[in-house]
Amino acid sequence: MSTDVTITSRPSRQALADLYRDLHRNPELSFAETRTAGIVAASFAALGYEVTTGVGGTGVVGILRRGEGPTVLLRADMDALPVLEETGLDYASLARGTDPNGTDMPVMHACGHDVHVTCLLGAAAELAADDGWAGTVMAVAQPAEELGTGARAMIADGIYERLGRPDVVLGQHVGPMPAGMIGLHPGAAFATSDSIKVTLFGKGGHGSRPEACIDPIVMAAAVVMRLQTIVSRELAGSDTAVVSIGTLHAGTKVNIIPDTAELEINVRTYDVAVREHILAAIERIVRAEATASNAPRPPTVELVDSFPFLYNDLEGSARTTAVLRGVFGEGAVIDPGPVTGSEDVGVFALTADVPCVYWILGGADPALFAGAATAKELLTVMAGIPSNHSPHYAPVIEPTLSVGVAALVAAAREWLGAA
Repeated sequence: MSTDVTITSRPSRQALADLYRDLHRNPELSFAETRTAGIVAASFAALGYEVTTGVGGTGVVGILRRGEGPTVLLRADMDALPVLEETGLDYASLARGTDPNGTDMPVMHACGHDVHVTCLLGAAAELAADDGWAGTVMAVAQPAEELGTGARAMIADGIYERLGRPDVVLGQHVGPMPAGMIGLHPGAAFATSDSIKVTLFGKGGHGSRPEACIDPIVMAAAVVMRLQTIVSRELAGSDTAVVSIGTLHAGTKVNIIPDTAELEINVRTYDVAVREHILAAIERIVRAEATASNAPRPPTVELVDSFPFLYNDLEGSARTTAVLRGVFGEGAVIDPGPVTGSEDVGVFALTADVPCVYWILGGADPALFAGAATAKELLTVMAGIPSNHSPHYAPVIEPTLSVGVAALVAAAREWLGAA
């Protein structure tokens, strides 16, 4: 671990920027965030926090106690994605990692978790230097958010039994809003996410003799097209849902019809009934297309993982929005509406049965939004610039980091007691 990027006191903007660049240059895949966890742990220790490492794998928890008062959990996720970076930045990642299947692949902080860790450490430093609050700060650096299992792993490892339960869970996620702005939506804020793996079985053979085969690629193509009708033709216009096919793998050579084809499908919903309808429709369509293709055996339809939807406590959201507007200005904190992205931070709040308040931190160059005065105009600009999970995604360093630190500190102080 590089000790020169450890946060040891209230950091300057330059120190935060140096830390961010280091984290961005050295991303790590889910449950492999050992270097990042080392930097977090060393920083917490230098700031006077009680440090517990290895929680749920690579998770790190820093505890700072200041007498009687509420416990505020501040959470950041640490993991990166298997993406080849194409930003052209001088601090771009050249890192590679190994996925759970043992495959070597490029790694990039394409979702901004390096921003989250930097802001958490900056906020931890600010709160350690401030003696005007009472209670307990529980700073959590979580692994494997991208798998949807990191929060559950930390809970299963006894984070609350070992270290205490919070009274509120707070956090933020950087996104392509203008840097300097914050988006906080009360209620159902981030969608439920379900990932489904489908395997279609055909009968392989030579590409020159399709009559002797049952082509699973044609079967998969029919499934892909038919799945697009679930949202457009089976749901009411007032329902919100997304069905995306993220991967389709089949075949090894141009003149070979393969035996199988595999699809991975992602579903985003906010309503339990809508979710159940879509999952049932996927299975119905997959099985029907296999039957129509005379498949030699039924397909397999496996629910691989699931994120619960993230619910922002109504009273907690109003309370936090008010304090953020007091810090950043009335127009800088908006309600962006529900987000179809997903997050597992809500698991911390659900398990502890406490409020969750989670907001979007603007990270895009404000100059790109010049002349955009309405929410619709902002969304139009956002649709045309690189966003999370893109190989071109690159938040601007400032004012993103300064606002992110200040937002966490302001929200934490609002929920902590007065000294």
